[in-house]
This record gives sequence, structure tokens and C-alpha cells, in this order.
Amino acid sequence: MADTAQDDAFVAFERVQKSYDGETLVVKDLNLSMPRGEFLTMLGPSGSGKTTCLMMLAGFETATHGEIKLDGKPINNIPPHKRGIGMVFQNYALFPHMTVAENLSFPLEVRKMGKSEREKKVKRALEMVQMGDFGGRRPAQLSGGQQQRIALARALVFEAELVLMDEPLGALDKQLREHMQFEIKRIADDLGITVVYVTHDQTEALTMSDRVAVFDDGRIQQLAPPDVLYESPENSFVAQFIGENNTMMGTVKELNNGLALVQLDGGELIDCKPVNVSKPGERTRVSIRPERVEFNPERLQEGAHTLKAEVLEFIYMGDIFRTRLKVAGNDEFIIKTRNAPDQVRLEPGSQIEIGWLPDDCRALDA
Repeated sequence: MADTAQDDAFVAFERVQKSYDGETLVVKDLNLSMPRGEFLTMLGPSGSGKTTCLMMLAGFETATHGEIKLDGKPINNIPPHKRGIGMVFQNYALFPHMTVAENLSFPLEVRKMGKSEREKKVKRALEMVQMGDFGGRRPAQLSGGQQQRIALARALVFEAELVLMDEPLGALDKQLREHMQFEIKRIADDLGITVVYVTHDQTEALTMSDRVAVFDDGRIQQLAPPDVLYESPENSFVAQFIGENNTMMGTVKELNNGLALVQLDGGELIDCKPVNVSKPGERTRVSIRPERVEFNPERLQEGAHTLKAEVLEFIYMGDIFRTRLKVAGNDEFIIKTRNAPDQVRLEPGSQIEIGWLPDDCRALDA
């Protein structure tokens, strides 16, 4: 599923496995390589193996099997503080008894750097995160967002080429979290650093990353740029985990001309793009994104499929309308429409026809 490690990769996992008890593998045969300067997010539910991978890269966990390389050199046996990697955690991990400047200076002292050099680097790191005037304060005198900026500055202070971030924005409120997503991405791009970012928040992953590795059950299910993950999920897990998705169960009737004819469990026949179905008779889970469904007859494109639907619930969400329908026996079928002056608000109880293009509908594993 994941790519094989190339010789020019900056970070590479080669056939890495991890088990805590000698029996159950938390990470299964992971191959992953990253070029220098990439922002890669490891995304997945709790227990999927993403944090364990990050901790092995940082050196806080040891791989049971396989090799991890940084800039072409194996680092399995190098202790964390000698790997030259910056770390940012969700709980900031700042020393409460030290000022902000002392917190930043600490990793430089550990590296036996002289005082004037340390001061120069601390000043530069604080300016990077727009916290230049806060050097004399203690962490307790800072807001959550400010503490997170300081934690980021500390990871950048010794000019680490690789920064690892474990759910760094989890403790912040929504507005600040969104602001910090753009900030972190901007700083990473400006400095050209390589970032491995762990989150279970899919919006965060889609917003920030060059590529996203979707983890489940200790494996990478798909590794791709955000738009590819969203538009072309390779299996049911990725389709369900990334963004909102409508699914209906059915059976493949025939495969021809690059399309799968699927009979839904309610009896309806629809054409879909076959993604991981290979023969007639196979069970499939059909997937279609809410924003790809059209209910306005004038806007239905040629070749669109139409199905009858009953409106169950209409929800006004500001920028969009979210409508829940009953379609082909599924009463959790969602459509999303933009809030525009000419947009029709659908009335609960009304019967409508909805449609979509076969290309927007995917036949995935059951």
C-alpha cells in the first residue's frame, strides 16, 4: 500500500514492525519514505499505529523489526537526544519553573552551545512564531495558543531539519486551532523543514499536508495528497474516514467499459466506477459524497443516475444546507448544498428525485 523507500528519501521506514507483547503487531510491515521538506500527516483512529510510528521515529520506542533511516543513515540504535529531531506534544511539555527564553535555551545547553549563540537562536525562534516579546514570561502566564507557539519554537530552536508533532493542537479551541494550522504550515514552508504530524482530525490533515498516510489496524490503508484521498479513496475504510460519505450495499451485476453495474439491496440498478471489485456476483459498498448529489432537475447532467428520495430532515448550517434523505432503503443519506439566494430549501416529508454521475460513485470493498 505504501511506497517503497527510495535511496534519496530523507525519512524512511523499511519493513518496520512493532509489538509490545511479542504476539500482537501494533505496526505491521510499514514501508514509507518521505522526501526532504515534505509535510506528511499520519491520520487514523485511536490504536491504528500512527503515534507508535511517530514514537519510533523520535526514538522513544524501539522497532521490533525493520529499519528506520534518517537522511540515509539507520537510526534504530541512536538515542532520542542525538537524533537532532524537534518534538511538539499536545500538552506542550514546557518547564513551568523556567521562563520562555530558558525553556528554549534548554535544548541548546544540552547540546553544549555557547551563551551568545544560544541567545541569538532563542531570539530568532521566538520571532519565527511571533512571540518575540514573551521571553521573560513563565508558561503559566501564557494562553494555550501562546504556549503551543512556544512549544513549536522550542522544536525549531536548534534548527532541526525534522520536526515531529503529536496532536499538537488538540487542546485548543476551534478558531485558534484553525489559525494555528495555517501558522504551522506557513512556518514549515518558510523554513523548508520536514514535518511528520500525527492527528485523528481529518480536516486538519487535509488542510495542512502535502501527503496523508491513513492508518488502520497497524497498516497504511492509503498514502496520497489530500485531494486524491478525498476524491479517490482506495477502499471503504478511507472513504468512510475521510470526509462525509453516503454508502449503500449492493451486488456487482456486470463489469464493462470501465463501469460496474451494481444492483442495490433495494433492487435499484446504478453504474459506478469499480475501485476494488473484480467480478460479477461480488458484494460491494457503493460510496458517493454528499456534495456530488444533485436534486435540481435543471442542474442534472446528461448521463446522471436518478433515484427517488424522501426528505427526512433539513438542517441550516450557515454556509451550507445539510439535508437527510431516505434513498434506496438508507435513511441516513445526506446531501449538502451551498447556501445561495437561488438555492431551494427542501421540506421534510416531500418526495424528490436525486441524481449523480457514475464517475462520482465508487464501488468499494464490502
